Amino acid sequence: MFDQETLDYLVALTPKRSELIEEMEQYAAEHSVPIMDLVGIESLLQLMQLNPPKRILEIGAAIGYSAIRMATALPKTEIVTIERDPERAAMARSYIEKSGLGNRIQLIEGDALDVVEILEKMPLFDVLFIDAAKGQYKRFFELYTELITSSGIVFSDNVLFRGLVAKSDLSNKRLSKLAGKIDSYNQYLMEHPAFLTRVLPIGDGLAVSIKK
Repeated sequence: MFDQETLDYLVALTPKRSELIEEMEQYAAEHSVPIMDLVGIESLLQLMQLNPPKRILEIGAAIGYSAIRMATALPKTEIVTIERDPERAAMARSYIEKSGLGNRIQLIEGDALDVVEILEKMPLFDVLFIDAAKGQYKRFFELYTELITSSGIVFSDNVLFRGLVAKSDLSNKRLSKLAGKIDSYNQYLMEHPAFLTRVLPIGDGLAVSIKK
């Protein structure tokens, strides 16, 4: 986690994005859509490019920002992304169409807890990217790690929750409860016998879990 001056410096170092990506970033900022922050997404893409996956499953499409970023950075990768909010799913479809990447990005509309049967009929995934309802991360992990390859990797975003997971004296009960759930998830990942996990302090915290 960095101070604002350092973050501004890191953002200034990032490569220029396309007009469509910048449009999406502006839309997200104006409409409070929770997309991955710039330093976080650039770091995630760099990690994925070390060993480009053939197939990625994303839990939480929002407006399609990260799916489009991944498809752009990984030109041979297919992405399946799930979004339960109808309005955001419609925006995601529109942006995916504008991006010209619809042949490699498949959007499934529905709650990720309810559409597992659809995904079970598909080929296995090399990467699972969890970036949806934070209180359900453990359930997502349990359900969808069954659908990744023997050498699969799981990326979980927002696992530091603005640093609140490390605070024991939160006065806001809602935030305290959610921070507790995320902390519980982090502990679960670290103790999981089938995965080797490390939490990277980039963006809002990125957990990287490698299948043993």
